[in-house]
Amino acid sequence: MALRVYLEAHTQLVAKSASVTSPSSRRPLLLAALSAVAFGAMAFAAKLASNGLSGAQVACLRFAFMLAPLAWPTVFRQAIVVQRIDLLLYRGFFGGVAVLFYFLAIAHTSVGLATLLNYSAPIWSVLFASRFLGERVDRRLLVPLFAAAAGVLLVVRGQSPAGATLFHGFDLWTGIGLFSAILSGAAVTSLRAARRTESSWSIYSSFTLFGLLVTSPFAIATWRTPSGEQWLALVAVGLFSIVAQLLMTHVYRWLTNLQVGICSQLAIVVAMGLGITFLDEPANRLSLVGSALAIGAIVAVVAVQATPRAIE
Repeated sequence: MALRVYLEAHTQLVAKSASVTSPSSRRPLLLAALSAVAFGAMAFAAKLASNGLSGAQVACLRFAFMLAPLAWPTVFRQAIVVQRIDLLLYRGFFGGVAVLFYFLAIAHTSVGLATLLNYSAPIWSVLFASRFLGERVDRRLLVPLFAAAAGVLLVVRGQSPAGATLFHGFDLWTGIGLFSAILSGAAVTSLRAARRTESSWSIYSSFTLFGLLVTSPFAIATWRTPSGEQWLALVAVGLFSIVAQLLMTHVYRWLTNLQVGICSQLAIVVAMGLGITFLDEPANRLSLVGSALAIGAIVAVVAVQATPRAIE
């Protein structure tokens, strides 16, 4: 019942937002921030679920839960309308592998570090968009972008042992987390290109189906029957993923990679905050300063670039 209400509300939001052309509207930026909060909560739930389960299994079940909206007839009819299958293939493949690597990093490192690494994706997506979409970087957004990056780096440094270097603990799994960001940057660029011709639901379905195909072999190889608490965490992963993914796909019709990239930094703060509160990850003054700096950068982008940029 709750899912049905959400799907109906999302459909109405898409229809209403399609008619929004006022240059003073901040709705896409606010929705991007809300999407980031959901992504941060999803990462925390994935960390809880991975306590006894492999990252690949958690990622696979995430995609399985994300199939649920496609069972709704109205959604399914929109999802099967395709104009550029190549762009949907790129989005699905790169996105699916990126999520697999991200969840592997979550399972083997702290949720804060894994999220930080994955959310360096805007750096790569800006480069990909500049090369393949001919998109120019708005120089006004460079300052908040670097401020957000500096803020999250301070948070990670604050959580490192005393005397450790900034890149303390960089190993195979942190490398996989960083590589997930590169693939995510490619996926986001293909998403923006696809959003010019494809609906939110067709992009969502391609990402979900390809993600399920990519993660299934690894999930089967490491499968363990989840406990009751693990199932609760897995359901939370699925629900937060649905909300976050739909909102993100929706706002890319109006926002640039850089705008969404700055807003997405909020996911890092949310994931780290939950990790500190519930998983006893270390918190100190440096971490708090970094969190404040990242949040301030997100507020700055709303003030600097409030006008949504519609994709023709």
